[in-house]
Amino acid sequence: MLGKRVSGFVHDRVFPCEPRLDAGGPAAAELRGRLRAEALDAGVWALPLPAELGGGGVPLSAYASIAEAEGASDHGPAALGSASLLDVTMLARHGSSRVRSEYLRRLVSGELRTCYAMTEPDTPGTEPLLTATRAEPRTGGGWAVTGRKWFVSNAGDADLVTVLARTSGAVGDRDGLSLLLVPTRAPGFRVVRELPVLGATGQYEIEFDHVDVDEDHLVGEAGQALAIAGERLQLGRTLRALRWIGQAQRAFDLLCARAVERRGARGPLADRQLVQQHVFESLLSIRSARPLVYEAMAKVAEGRDAHVEVGLAKTAAARTLQEVADRAIQVFGAAGLGPDTPLPALFRTGRTARILDGPDEQHVSSVARRVLRSRREGPDMTSA
Repeated sequence: MLGKRVSGFVHDRVFPCEPRLDAGGPAAAELRGRLRAEALDAGVWALPLPAELGGGGVPLSAYASIAEAEGASDHGPAALGSASLLDVTMLARHGSSRVRSEYLRRLVSGELRTCYAMTEPDTPGTEPLLTATRAEPRTGGGWAVTGRKWFVSNAGDADLVTVLARTSGAVGDRDGLSLLLVPTRAPGFRVVRELPVLGATGQYEIEFDHVDVDEDHLVGEAGQALAIAGERLQLGRTLRALRWIGQAQRAFDLLCARAVERRGARGPLADRQLVQQHVFESLLSIRSARPLVYEAMAKVAEGRDAHVEVGLAKTAAARTLQEVADRAIQVFGAAGLGPDTPLPALFRTGRTARILDGPDEQHVSSVARRVLRSRREGPDMTSA
């Protein structure tokens, strides 16, 4: 029932607001605040966040279907308060007592917004060892952060940014990478520019010019960034995959409605075999990908090694969203290319999904290497 309530809220409250939310700016921020109040009233705010911090307390093991329902809109997680799940989880596990006391409850309530800065210009996002941003020790304690990051989601109105920086060693060293939580109001922090992705807003390039960061804003221990980022990526990729399945289902529903309702001189589109093939292939893609994503979520929720499952889920969900959105556009014809349906946005998300959080090629190679290594060492649960 909770999943149905979330799905109804997203359909009735969030979908109609998407054009205004897409536009960004102060009006979008005001609208997000109104949706937050409505989600609180509806009892669907921050469902996977800890109850002791003001969230719904839904465990990850039960959250998969809710995440899919929230994710039917790119704005769903923010509108329903689950967008901070990764940051709250990370800071609850690895933040200092001051960070936990000052920020966690405010993150859960939606008072504060965060972003995560890892990728740098001219540096492959899949190779964090090449990180050039540095955090130098300050006299008297703390750090001074200098560097530049890009394709940082939601950095334009974030209050805090978790930044990957080198606290020791040289570029390329495996050791010496750390995570620091930086208030965006600190002197020296600057949003350089917005980076539209296939025309869509929400990504930014940011700069740190000797930004002072307190010692207790180090996330975890110095030099432990890769281990903490690995935890975050496992959950983050799985959540994205669930949301992409939700958006693929939305594109499929639109495809089917168009096929049934649209009539030509020779009857409804639904009677044409090629349209029926689009319906079949889309349904096959969704129903093949969904179990992979739910399996990955179950393993992540149990705290087990889920590298293979997450790699399969992320790749399958991204491909599914792009393919189903593309078929839906084909059935809609010219109307599927314009502003009157969400299909252009769904297709754009599907295309960027194949690069976001590691390109398809990275996951294909990583999963295959793990499977083949396990076969050399003896059979395990990765066997088909």
